[in-house]
Amino acid sequence: MAEMNHTLFWERLKGVPGNFWASVFRHGKPDSDRTRSQAVFANFFLHVHSTRVHPHSLRATYSWGLGVSLVAQFLILTATGILLMVYYNPSIDLAYNTIKDIHYVVPTGRFIRNIHRWAAHLMVLTVILHMARVFYTASYKPPREFNWVLGMVLFILTLALSFSGYLLPWDQLAYWAVTIATNIAASPDELVHALGLPSAFGVGWLIKELMIGARTVGQEALTRFYLLHVMVLPLAMAACMGAHIWRIHKDGGLSRPGGFHTPAGKGVETANNQPVNPEHAPTKTYGLMGIVRGRSPYTGALPEETVPAWPYLLRAELLVFMINMLVLVALAYYFDAPLKEQANPAVPENPAKAPWYFLGLQEMVSYSAFVGGMLVPTLALLGLILIPFIDRETEESGVWFSGKKGKQIALYSLLFGGITAVAAVAFPVQFGWLRNWFPSIPQIVIILINPGSLLTAAYAAWSLAVMQQTRSTRMGAIALFTCFLIGFAILTYVGTELRGPNWEFYWSASQWPVH
Repeated sequence: MAEMNHTLFWERLKGVPGNFWASVFRHGKPDSDRTRSQAVFANFFLHVHSTRVHPHSLRATYSWGLGVSLVAQFLILTATGILLMVYYNPSIDLAYNTIKDIHYVVPTGRFIRNIHRWAAHLMVLTVILHMARVFYTASYKPPREFNWVLGMVLFILTLALSFSGYLLPWDQLAYWAVTIATNIAASPDELVHALGLPSAFGVGWLIKELMIGARTVGQEALTRFYLLHVMVLPLAMAACMGAHIWRIHKDGGLSRPGGFHTPAGKGVETANNQPVNPEHAPTKTYGLMGIVRGRSPYTGALPEETVPAWPYLLRAELLVFMINMLVLVALAYYFDAPLKEQANPAVPENPAKAPWYFLGLQEMVSYSAFVGGMLVPTLALLGLILIPFIDRETEESGVWFSGKKGKQIALYSLLFGGITAVAAVAFPVQFGWLRNWFPSIPQIVIILINPGSLLTAAYAAWSLAVMQQTRSTRMGAIALFTCFLIGFAILTYVGTELRGPNWEFYWSASQWPVH
């Protein structure tokens, strides 16, 4: 009897992997179209995927895995952030010491903090590249307009999430970076003062105070940023990200050329735009809630145009996740997250710089706080949100630059945008600006006419010229977007590497004056 029980025990132990698999996926091994579809439908984590995907969507040179990278980076940030929360204390008296303890005392603390820091920076960079990929492939075309808007919301949330975490170390770098960035938010008051209006008309101070809870960065700011960073913004990010991924699924997956997506009830077209006759389709399809009987135009009459999400898409996602993890581990191993001396409001950093993704704005703010800090970013953001509702041309989505003409426009715009951005920086450095030439000129003129506003006007004029020449809204949008993208890159580089004490221009940090 004991021997039988012993044998039974080992038989059940050997059956644990199979039983565990069955408890999770509730079906057999996914080795057919039916079971692969069931694997996606029945799994909580996989149901946001389509059961089948087009091979075009799996091309590395099409999507570059940027969307999956963002999900991977967010998950890594969430996991490492929870570990850091165990030791962190959001108090201006204790925050810096807890970060030092994490960095120097807690086992693997430095490594985890490094991963968290570089993942945050990488996520900001990736979301910019992802937005560029979606734009250049015209993946905002119907029915994906709303998902583009959701993407813009996610872009803002990513910047806010990174910015809110920037203050938490409470060192000199964090304190003065946030001070500079929040002062940018108060830039509308510059226009009020220049126009001679009463201070009551100014809203900049209100925006700044809502951000930091006081006139200066202190305990109120740290408490608000901590709450935003660990709870409010991650929850908003997770909700919007879930909706974004769900809409990708509902909109037919990633955009692709060839007319593979057709609204429900209008039949299905093949790559050569020839409709499939549903009467000739097999009597089996893959339904939303499971495998059901019925007629499908997707299979049977013509060769299957798609491949199962399991394993092709999931394998690609796993590969992208592993690449992101390896990159972050390498960065965390070789480069430490910066940690300067404890924040001291009485000793300002010189130069005091905002986070790198705001340095382009800080460069323009150095000419005009209102134009660089409020007007240009607002117009750029509104323009991005309105793109799918203005560009209503019937050109197909899913093609990089919408063809050969778009590639040429992007190249010319890259050159024009780069040259004008360099000129906008170089001219005032070499020759000064209006205040240097006309000391008594009204401040309102300085605010409205400056290198930042002229650069924006030049980009707009170039876009209008391209639109007039090509008679295409899409080509004009490509021209404008490319100009702003290269302009942002150049201004960010200038602010990062070429601006020193008192925001003066230096070719290298070795030229900075020594005090």
